Amino acid sequence: MIAKPDTARLEFRQVTKRFANPRQGGVVVAVEDVTFSIADGEVVSLIGPSGCGKSTLLNMGSGLDPATEGQVFVDGELVTKPNRHVAFMLQKDLLLPWRTIRENVELGLEIQGTAAAQRRETALALLAKCRLSDFVEHYPHQLSGGMRQRAALARTLAVDPVVLLMDEPFSALDAQTKMVLQQDLGRTLADTRKTALFITHDLVEAIALSDRILVMSHRPGRIIEEIPVEIPGRDNPMTRRQDPKVGVYVKRLMDLLHVEQAAA
Repeated sequence: MIAKPDTARLEFRQVTKRFANPRQGGVVVAVEDVTFSIADGEVVSLIGPSGCGKSTLLNMGSGLDPATEGQVFVDGELVTKPNRHVAFMLQKDLLLPWRTIRENVELGLEIQGTAAAQRRETALALLAKCRLSDFVEHYPHQLSGGMRQRAALARTLAVDPVVLLMDEPFSALDAQTKMVLQQDLGRTLADTRKTALFITHDLVEAIALSDRILVMSHRPGRIIEEIPVEIPGRDNPMTRRQDPKVGVYVKRLMDLLHVEQAAA
């Protein structure tokens, strides 16, 4: 069982998720007996074979899908439905094409009933941090893929979530843009002290951005290894990824994943 941090922002306790399988009958066990916690301000990456239940864990953490067994907590509160203290960032930016970038960033605040002046102030401040001040009144189709993802990050942060759940947010981007956004994300998470659970298939990305990496087995997904990333400078992923120890971590992760692929 993964050790519980002193102050847990996100916690999974013996969580199992089963889905009905109408075509073949019976059930599919997506994840089984998963227990781990993430401390305040900590960034944890989740890696594992395709189909091992990583996204299922994020869905349960956000309250979009209930656990079959076990419990999920955010700030000590049992998650039973979508929680305003949790924000989700996906592979696609999902910006609304009929709203400007500023209006997209304001969307969550608008839903919460925040006053227009405060919404605008928050959106402009976050877009400035994301280096999009010159594009606040542009529409999504006028921005590059990387700029759209930066706007999506600003929208995610605008509602001031306790926990960020991130499902391969940079996987659709080219390698150079991905590294720039990793740098932006690393600095933003450090500056805001946000707690994040980050899914990725990019092992160097996991090492560059994380305090810890959790490795999952093939389905049914279980946590088989917890690897603390003991490289300084989590707020500077570009420098961190150049550390000679990155190769050691990559080899360890690849060995674990190869064992799981062979078992599958």
